[in-house]
Amino acid sequence: MLLQMLDYLGVAVFAIAGGIVASRKGLDFVAFLFFATLTGVGGGTLRDLLLGVPVFWVKSEGYLVVCLGVSIFMWFFAHVVEGFGKPLRWADAIGMSAYSVMGAAKALSVGDTSLVAVLMGVATATFGGVLRDVIAGEPSAIVKSEIYVTAAFVGAGGFVALKAFGLSGWVCAGIAGLLALMLRGGAIEFGWSMPGYKSGRSQS
Repeated sequence: MLLQMLDYLGVAVFAIAGGIVASRKGLDFVAFLFFATLTGVGGGTLRDLLLGVPVFWVKSEGYLVVCLGVSIFMWFFAHVVEGFGKPLRWADAIGMSAYSVMGAAKALSVGDTSLVAVLMGVATATFGGVLRDVIAGEPSAIVKSEIYVTAAFVGAGGFVALKAFGLSGWVCAGIAGLLALMLRGGAIEFGWSMPGYKSGRSQS
């Protein structure tokens, strides 16, 4: 139940982010549906393929219905969503936080190691957004200096660490997801970033 709810949340919020990109480019409804679905299920698809389990939206078409519903909503109300300020980045942040936990939880549920679970969480949280940005021709958050992948890592790693202490899934998911969202939110609102690589070698 926890895994499915996190899956639906991640799909819905990422689909909103995809719809925002389509609205900003003035695309038609089919393109809205394409971007919403691609962003919504992209990360989870990669996760399931790597884990060798049935792809979640093939097994249950409810996820595609969610993407369709979000597409219809965004087709009529994208301009309203845009009025809230930084909607794309915050939708992406919420989806990333949910999916970082979801990816890690699903990997643990099929018996993979803690390290694999963390990596699956990061991949699940970031891949859909990367696909969306590449196809839309937009600069991806993953290559910007502000915190993004690090937040996904904290969400996935935090969930795995808390589970190791025997806490319930809901508690682990809530704490880890909130930590990821706080980090990404700080990057969005205050420009938080990690130190970047600087070569100490002299140039000849």
